[in-house]
Amino acid sequence: MKFGSAVAAAALLAVVTACGSGTTTGGGGGSGGGKIGIDHPRADSDFWNSYIKYVPQMAGELKVDLMPPTNSQNDVAKLVNNVQALIGQGAKAIVMAPQDTGAIANTLQQLENKKIPVVTVDTRPDKGKVYMVVRADNRAYGTKACEFLGEKLGGKGKVVQLQGALSSINGRDRSEAFLECMKTKFPGITVFSEPTEWEGSKAASMLQTRLEQNPDIKGIYMHAGGVHLAPTLQVLKQKGLLVPPSDPKHIFVVSNDGIPQEFEAIRKGDIDATVSQPADLYAKYALFYAKAALEGKTFKPGPTDHDSNIIQLPNGLEDQLAAPLVTKDNVDDKSLWGNQVK
Repeated sequence: MKFGSAVAAAALLAVVTACGSGTTTGGGGGSGGGKIGIDHPRADSDFWNSYIKYVPQMAGELKVDLMPPTNSQNDVAKLVNNVQALIGQGAKAIVMAPQDTGAIANTLQQLENKKIPVVTVDTRPDKGKVYMVVRADNRAYGTKACEFLGEKLGGKGKVVQLQGALSSINGRDRSEAFLECMKTKFPGITVFSEPTEWEGSKAASMLQTRLEQNPDIKGIYMHAGGVHLAPTLQVLKQKGLLVPPSDPKHIFVVSNDGIPQEFEAIRKGDIDATVSQPADLYAKYALFYAKAALEGKTFKPGPTDHDSNIIQLPNGLEDQLAAPLVTKDNVDDKSLWGNQVK
């Protein structure tokens, strides 16, 4: 789904400020406090593990009453149970990152009935009311990857797209935008799309099969470096294809996430680019909006003061945070969160 009309509603300016930096738009009437429950979606991804480490740091900076987190381990049934447990323990707002964006609708309806605001991180539920979605523009991820590979391949050749789960809005957005861009801008490039369900083992198996069937593949787009990077590099190494960009056998690789491991791979010349998904800002603004919800504050579509844009969704609002493309030219930029992780 595209939201161009909502983005154009910048006239409905909502200046959203971080804690302590000024005033926010207010709805009034909030109690101004309460426990915030948070469920982490998984612990088998370098990206999500980085996000998890940022959460307590940001909670301290924002002075939120954060409950001990739960982890649903990429299982929507566990997410539902965890949310119920957090509510039973007194949560007045919930932060979650549902990996299956369709199956969480009933839980969101229950939370709305209980007047418990929900902030979702990275993923946008297909249905069910949310106070705010904290996310980057995932369609832009696919477009940036397409344009990068299209230019590197000179508009000709074959590429593999290692998709995430298509049950996730992120997987669908990245995949659809990538394919639309290729069809429109680079019709001479053939795309093989492989749905990996965000699983590294599936990515490795699918990539190996495609390379055996099409040894002339010259590009790879990984939807998630956190789970796809290591297996992809392993397959390329096994096939003698992990060579510098100056080597004719080099396969151009662009990824999504912006984890330190991707940056190191870019420096080595093993991969060529990634889109930096802001793990630090995901943690910061997820908690910021959860706190704002408890304080009765409201927001409108329009640009913010933190280089993002709030858009209107059918079921709430989404703050689309900036996510820059990282290549060898800017991989050492100290402002990138992947260069700040210790």
